[in-house]
Amino acid sequence: MSLINAPSPHTRERTDTGAVMRRVILATLPGLAVLVWQFGAGVLFNVLWAAAVALACEALFLRARGKPVSFYLRDGSALVTAVLLGLALPPTAPWWLTLIGVAFAIVVAKQLYGGLGMNPFNPAMVGYVLLLISFPVAMTQWIAPGQAPAPADSLALFLGQAPADAFSGATPLDTFRTWAGDAGALAEHGILQGVLAGRGWQWVNLAFLVGGLYLLACRVIGWHIPVAFLAGLGVPALIAHQIDAARFAGPLFHLFSGGAMLGAFFIATDPVSAATSRLGRFIQALLIGVLIWVIRTFGGYPDAVAFAVLLLNLAAPFIDYYTRPRAYGHKGARS
Repeated sequence: MSLINAPSPHTRERTDTGAVMRRVILATLPGLAVLVWQFGAGVLFNVLWAAAVALACEALFLRARGKPVSFYLRDGSALVTAVLLGLALPPTAPWWLTLIGVAFAIVVAKQLYGGLGMNPFNPAMVGYVLLLISFPVAMTQWIAPGQAPAPADSLALFLGQAPADAFSGATPLDTFRTWAGDAGALAEHGILQGVLAGRGWQWVNLAFLVGGLYLLACRVIGWHIPVAFLAGLGVPALIAHQIDAARFAGPLFHLFSGGAMLGAFFIATDPVSAATSRLGRFIQALLIGVLIWVIRTFGGYPDAVAFAVLLLNLAAPFIDYYTRPRAYGHKGARS
């Protein structure tokens, strides 16, 4: 019989932030592959360029703060931010757009708050919202699914040498928001020709779902946030669709369009900006899903993952305050 004479926590498993981040990046590869298949090599250019910019900005700012550069770069957090932002950008995005978004995410949303573990907001979503508000035209020019341009054309778009208008088209979410209530127009635009949702985007979301299930199997993330997120998005969509199917899209359309699965498994699960208690994470993610449905249905933006995540990041301390688990041996407050 062995005696425990060391202080808690008593665990045999070694926690390695770098290993966790590498698993997150690995889990995004199926989604990245399908995005390249559907929209062209521009997605890959965005991710690779975003990774280079993120590492450079992180290194420069760490050196300016007098921190050991190699030690902090090995944790992989800058790469995760870059990959998530690169995946969210349109495949027609020029290089300078990615540069601005990633630099702002790393320097302002992460390093100015003190680095990894100190940022109250998801850095990738901060960079995305900055770009969406500042450059709305460039951020809403997506290529039609299944009509990926040749790699040379994608490179020309990335370098800013070709007009994005020649390749871009409306996304299923944007088209449905524009023609909601007009069944004939929706049929004409082929908006519901996919098996589950909008054509092309269903495969993207299925791929991110596969990556998310891998993270769950590896216990990198818990089930509370993804389940609550998808329930918060799907249940209101189901209720509204039962009331008026012509005006409101069904739950499958919402769950497998846009950035739903990417948001549920990779963005809302950020351990730093999310609530800390299990109940708090469930409530926060549920509200994120509901807010996404509200903005998609009644707001001015076709997709709303970034806005919803950032607004509920702001509410995380409030949620934590009221969902703190009772300390062992203590009763709850009387009032």
